[in-house]
Amino acid sequence: MLKQSLLVLVAAGLIAMAAPFTTAQNSPANDPQSPTSEDNGGRHHGPPDPAERTKELTKHLKLSSEQQTKVKDALESEHSQMESLHQDTSLSQQDRHAKMMEIRNSTDAQIRGLLDSTQQKKWDEMQAKHEQWMQNRHGGPPSGQQGPPSQQ
Repeated sequence: MLKQSLLVLVAAGLIAMAAPFTTAQNSPANDPQSPTSEDNGGRHHGPPDPAERTKELTKHLKLSSEQQTKVKDALESEHSQMESLHQDTSLSQQDRHAKMMEIRNSTDAQIRGLLDSTQQKKWDEMQAKHEQWMQNRHGGPPSGQQGPPSQQ
């Protein structure tokens, strides 16, 4: 009887220990194909959708309809360039990262050029907050390169 109880206890312990691992492996957040993989308060992994990003910028910067169209075009162009870059296996990781930063900085400059002076000030604040967040997250010194605009 003692052997049987001990065996049941060990089996239950092993199942309890294995459950989180099997759940984690099957969760959508770990499926790179999943478009709904979420993290950090519902934010998606990967590049933000240009239409969603345009909505966010419209809200924060009060973009006119003409600005919205041009910003969305710039973000869609960036998105397609990034997708192509991800498909390019000939580049080293370092070269790919440098090219991604170049595309991102170009898009940021293009968007900034579409804004009036009040919007540019807000844009610059958003960029600074994002840069600060990236530095805190990665614990490194300022890179001199700006990432994508803040998604607040």
